[in-house]
Amino acid sequence: MRKSRLSRYKQDRLIEHFVAGTTARTAASLCGVNRKTAAFYFLRLREIIAVELEAESEAMFGGEVEVDESYFGGKRKGKRGRGAAGKIPVFGLLKRGGRVYTKTIPDASSATLLPIIERKVVPDSIVYSDCWRGYNVLDVSDFHHFRINHSELFADKQNHINGIENFWNQAKRHMRKFNGVPKAHFGLFLKECEWRFNNSDLFPR
Repeated sequence: MRKSRLSRYKQDRLIEHFVAGTTARTAASLCGVNRKTAAFYFLRLREIIAVELEAESEAMFGGEVEVDESYFGGKRKGKRGRGAAGKIPVFGLLKRGGRVYTKTIPDASSATLLPIIERKVVPDSIVYSDCWRGYNVLDVSDFHHFRINHSELFADKQNHINGIENFWNQAKRHMRKFNGVPKAHFGLFLKECEWRFNNSDLFPR
Protein backbone atom coordinates (compact mmCIF):
# COMPACT_ATOMS: atom_id res chain seq x y z
CA MET A 1 0.00 0.00 0.00
CA ARG A 2 1.95 2.95 -1.31
CA LYS A 3 -0.03 5.59 0.60
CA SER A 4 0.37 3.91 3.97
CA ARG A 5 2.08 5.95 6.69
CA LEU A 6 3.70 2.77 7.99
CA SER A 7 7.36 2.31 7.21
CA ARG A 8 8.27 -0.35 4.68
CA TYR A 9 9.87 -2.32 7.51
CA LYS A 10 6.65 -2.41 9.56
CA GLN A 11 4.60 -3.27 6.50
CA ASP A 12 6.90 -6.20 5.78
CA ARG A 13 6.65 -7.39 9.37
CA LEU A 14 2.85 -7.19 9.25
CA ILE A 15 2.80 -9.21 6.04
CA GLU A 16 5.03 -11.82 7.66
CA HIS A 17 2.66 -12.11 10.62
CA PHE A 18 -0.38 -12.28 8.32
CA VAL A 19 1.18 -15.14 6.35
CA ALA A 20 2.02 -16.88 9.63
CA GLY A 21 -1.65 -16.68 10.65
CA THR A 22 -1.08 -14.27 13.54
CA THR A 23 -4.12 -12.28 14.67
CA ALA A 24 -4.09 -8.53 14.05
CA ARG A 25 -4.09 -7.83 17.80
CA THR A 26 -0.97 -9.94 18.37
CA ALA A 27 0.74 -8.61 15.24
CA ALA A 28 0.10 -5.03 16.39
CA SER A 29 1.81 -5.73 19.70
CA LEU A 30 4.79 -7.44 18.09
CA CYS A 31 5.24 -4.77 15.41
CA GLY A 32 4.64 -1.75 17.63
CA VAL A 33 1.62 -0.41 15.74
CA ASN A 34 -1.93 0.49 16.75
CA ARG A 35 -4.33 -2.48 16.85
CA LYS A 36 -6.76 -0.75 14.48
CA THR A 37 -3.91 -0.05 12.07
CA ALA A 38 -2.93 -3.73 12.00
CA ALA A 39 -6.56 -4.81 11.60
CA PHE A 40 -7.04 -2.40 8.68
CA TYR A 41 -3.81 -3.59 7.06
CA PHE A 42 -4.87 -7.24 7.38
CA LEU A 43 -8.29 -6.38 5.92
CA ARG A 44 -6.61 -4.79 2.90
CA LEU A 45 -4.47 -7.91 2.42
CA ARG A 46 -7.61 -10.08 2.45
CA GLU A 47 -9.24 -7.77 -0.10
CA ILE A 48 -6.22 -8.12 -2.38
CA ILE A 49 -6.34 -11.91 -2.03
CA ALA A 50 -10.07 -11.96 -2.86
CA VAL A 51 -9.53 -9.84 -5.98
CA GLU A 52 -6.71 -12.09 -7.18
CA LEU A 53 -8.76 -15.25 -6.58
CA GLU A 54 -11.73 -13.74 -8.41
CA ALA A 55 -9.47 -13.17 -11.42
CA GLU A 56 -8.65 -16.89 -11.36
CA SER A 57 -12.24 -18.04 -10.77
CA GLU A 58 -12.94 -18.83 -14.44
CA ALA A 59 -10.43 -21.68 -14.41
CA MET A 60 -12.26 -25.03 -14.52
CA PHE A 61 -11.57 -28.26 -12.63
CA GLY A 62 -11.35 -31.59 -14.42
CA GLY A 63 -10.64 -35.21 -13.55
CA GLU A 64 -11.82 -36.15 -10.05
CA VAL A 65 -13.64 -33.39 -8.16
CA GLU A 66 -15.12 -33.44 -4.66
CA VAL A 67 -18.08 -31.18 -3.83
CA ASP A 68 -19.54 -30.37 -0.44
CA GLU A 69 -21.31 -27.63 1.46
CA SER A 70 -20.59 -26.47 4.99
CA TYR A 71 -21.91 -24.00 7.56
CA PHE A 72 -19.89 -21.41 9.45
CA GLY A 73 -20.59 -19.27 12.50
CA GLY A 74 -23.79 -19.03 14.47
CA LYS A 75 -24.43 -20.09 18.03
CA ARG A 76 -23.78 -23.64 19.14
CA LYS A 77 -27.20 -23.97 20.83
CA GLY A 78 -30.24 -24.95 18.81
CA LYS A 79 -30.41 -26.52 15.39
CA ARG A 80 -27.13 -27.81 13.97
CA GLY A 81 -25.98 -28.83 10.50
CA ARG A 82 -27.69 -28.00 7.22
CA GLY A 83 -29.96 -24.98 7.59
CA ALA A 84 -28.82 -24.19 11.13
CA ALA A 85 -30.06 -20.78 12.19
CA GLY A 86 -27.52 -17.97 12.17
CA LYS A 87 -24.95 -19.92 10.18
CA ILE A 88 -23.48 -18.93 6.81
CA PRO A 89 -23.80 -21.63 4.12
CA VAL A 90 -20.74 -22.16 1.93
CA PHE A 91 -20.14 -24.41 -1.06
CA GLY A 92 -16.77 -25.83 -2.05
CA LEU A 93 -15.21 -27.82 -4.88
CA LEU A 94 -11.84 -29.53 -4.64
CA LYS A 95 -9.87 -31.05 -7.50
CA ARG A 96 -8.09 -34.06 -6.08
CA GLY A 97 -4.40 -33.33 -5.85
CA GLY A 98 -5.07 -29.69 -6.73
CA ARG A 99 -6.90 -26.55 -5.77
CA VAL A 100 -10.07 -25.72 -3.88
CA TYR A 101 -12.75 -23.17 -4.81
CA THR A 102 -15.27 -21.73 -2.35
CA LYS A 103 -18.37 -19.58 -2.57
CA THR A 104 -20.91 -18.35 -0.04
CA ILE A 105 -24.41 -19.44 -1.06
CA PRO A 106 -27.98 -18.51 -0.05
CA ASP A 107 -28.96 -22.18 0.36
CA ALA A 108 -27.86 -25.70 -0.58
CA SER A 109 -30.60 -26.46 -3.11
CA SER A 110 -29.96 -28.05 -6.51
CA ALA A 111 -30.94 -24.77 -8.15
CA THR A 112 -28.07 -23.05 -6.31
CA LEU A 113 -25.40 -25.77 -6.48
CA LEU A 114 -25.71 -27.06 -10.06
CA PRO A 115 -24.91 -23.75 -11.85
CA ILE A 116 -21.72 -23.42 -9.77
CA ILE A 117 -20.68 -26.99 -10.56
CA GLU A 118 -21.44 -26.55 -14.26
CA ARG A 119 -19.38 -23.35 -14.35
CA LYS A 120 -16.38 -24.80 -12.49
CA VAL A 121 -16.21 -28.47 -13.55
CA VAL A 122 -15.33 -29.80 -17.01
CA PRO A 123 -18.09 -32.01 -18.46
CA ASP A 124 -17.43 -35.76 -18.22
CA SER A 125 -15.44 -35.28 -15.01
CA ILE A 126 -15.97 -37.55 -12.01
CA VAL A 127 -17.83 -35.74 -9.22
CA TYR A 128 -17.96 -37.13 -5.67
CA SER A 129 -20.51 -35.91 -3.13
CA ASP A 130 -22.33 -37.06 -0.01
CA CYS A 131 -26.02 -38.05 -0.11
CA TRP A 132 -27.50 -34.57 0.33
CA ARG A 133 -30.57 -34.26 -1.91
CA GLY A 134 -29.20 -31.08 -3.43
CA TYR A 135 -26.84 -33.30 -5.45
CA ASN A 136 -29.60 -35.53 -6.92
CA VAL A 137 -29.55 -33.48 -10.10
CA LEU A 138 -25.98 -34.64 -10.78
CA ASP A 139 -27.33 -38.13 -11.52
CA VAL A 140 -28.76 -36.82 -14.80
CA SER A 141 -26.01 -34.31 -15.63
CA ASP A 142 -22.93 -34.22 -17.84
CA PHE A 143 -20.82 -35.62 -14.99
CA HIS A 144 -20.06 -39.08 -13.64
CA HIS A 145 -21.58 -38.83 -10.16
CA PHE A 146 -20.62 -40.97 -7.16
CA ARG A 147 -22.05 -40.61 -3.64
CA ILE A 148 -20.68 -41.60 -0.26
CA ASN A 149 -23.26 -42.36 2.45
CA HIS A 150 -21.74 -40.97 5.65
CA SER A 151 -24.30 -42.77 7.79
CA GLU A 152 -22.61 -46.01 6.73
CA LEU A 153 -18.96 -45.12 6.06
CA PHE A 154 -16.70 -42.17 5.25
CA ALA A 155 -14.73 -43.71 2.40
CA ASP A 156 -15.10 -46.59 -0.02
CA LYS A 157 -11.79 -46.78 -1.88
CA GLN A 158 -11.85 -43.79 -4.28
CA ASN A 159 -15.40 -42.86 -3.34
CA HIS A 160 -15.08 -40.19 -0.63
CA ILE A 161 -15.02 -36.43 -0.03
CA ASN A 162 -12.24 -36.45 2.56
CA GLY A 163 -10.27 -33.76 0.72
CA ILE A 164 -12.92 -31.04 0.80
CA GLU A 165 -13.92 -31.99 4.35
CA ASN A 166 -10.27 -31.61 5.37
CA PHE A 167 -10.35 -28.11 3.88
CA TRP A 168 -13.49 -27.20 5.88
CA ASN A 169 -11.76 -28.38 9.06
CA GLN A 170 -8.67 -26.28 8.30
CA ALA A 171 -10.77 -23.19 7.50
CA LYS A 172 -12.83 -23.45 10.69
CA ARG A 173 -9.73 -24.03 12.79
CA HIS A 174 -8.10 -20.92 11.29
CA MET A 175 -11.19 -18.76 11.85
CA ARG A 176 -11.68 -19.89 15.46
CA LYS A 177 -8.53 -18.07 16.53
CA PHE A 178 -10.25 -14.73 15.80
CA ASN A 179 -13.01 -15.36 18.36
CA GLY A 180 -15.68 -14.45 15.85
CA VAL A 181 -15.43 -13.15 12.29
CA PRO A 182 -17.58 -10.11 11.34
CA LYS A 183 -20.35 -11.31 9.04
CA ALA A 184 -19.68 -8.43 6.65
CA HIS A 185 -16.10 -9.65 6.19
CA PHE A 186 -16.74 -13.40 6.30
CA GLY A 187 -16.28 -13.77 2.54
CA LEU A 188 -12.81 -12.23 2.78
CA PHE A 189 -11.78 -14.60 5.57
CA LEU A 190 -13.10 -17.54 3.57
CA LYS A 191 -11.08 -16.52 0.51
CA GLU A 192 -8.03 -16.16 2.74
CA CYS A 193 -8.50 -19.80 3.79
CA GLU A 194 -8.87 -20.81 0.14
CA TRP A 195 -5.65 -18.95 -0.68
CA ARG A 196 -3.80 -20.60 2.20
CA PHE A 197 -4.92 -24.07 1.10
CA ASN A 198 -4.03 -23.49 -2.55
CA ASN A 199 -0.60 -22.15 -1.61
CA SER A 200 0.17 -24.52 1.26
CA ASP A 201 3.73 -24.94 -0.03
CA LEU A 202 4.40 -21.35 1.12
CA PHE A 203 3.58 -22.06 4.75
CA PRO A 204 5.64 -23.97 7.33
CA ARG A 205 4.17 -27.31 8.43
